[in-house]
Amino acid sequence: MAFQHRFVGEQASDLTLGKIVCVGRNFADHAKELNNPIPSEPILFIKPASAAVAMEEGFSIPRDRGSVHFETEMAILIGETLSKASEQEAKAAIAGVGLGLDLTLRDVQSRLKEQGHPWERAKAFDGSCPLSAFITPDAVSDLQDVGIRLTVNGETRQNGNSALMLNPVLGLISHISQYFTLEPGDVVLTGTPAGVGPIAAGDQLVVELVDLLRVTTAVR
Repeated sequence: MAFQHRFVGEQASDLTLGKIVCVGRNFADHAKELNNPIPSEPILFIKPASAAVAMEEGFSIPRDRGSVHFETEMAILIGETLSKASEQEAKAAIAGVGLGLDLTLRDVQSRLKEQGHPWERAKAFDGSCPLSAFITPDAVSDLQDVGIRLTVNGETRQNGNSALMLNPVLGLISHISQYFTLEPGDVVLTGTPAGVGPIAAGDQLVVELVDLLRVTTAVR
């Protein structure tokens, strides 16, 4: 069954997930913590719709493929078709703002990077993208001043702000649309701040866009 998007306080929307376009190393402090160079342009990769699960319901992680890391991100729900769009067109096409976890098989990714291979086995596996329900864009006064926070078992592990993005949200969406047509129901994950690390079955998570959206969930 196709993943159906939801809005906070409402039933499922009429938008069905197509693809999830992710942006790597969009926070300089995150690039540095993994000893990666800061990119000169956005690093893009795609998770399929089969990667998505409802964040609020809790989620499972692979237990036989090495370390699984969390990466907490602001998620942007696309509501209109965008191809070679301007930033103004990108802004008008935003249907919702939410949260996503870019779950990463870090050991697998490290091996793939060493071999010069694509990351999909580490990033696009089934269940690798817990997504929250969305809030409407008018609830967010400034996309470039949103706190992004993750607490694991009561300990704050990530606490960043979209102001620190190397590539701001509207510019990102415009840039992505130069290469991939974005369609209604697609999601853009906008990058993760520093503090990424491993999670394990039984962990309790609180995922937040500070003062805007808060999700309590668990790793099964």
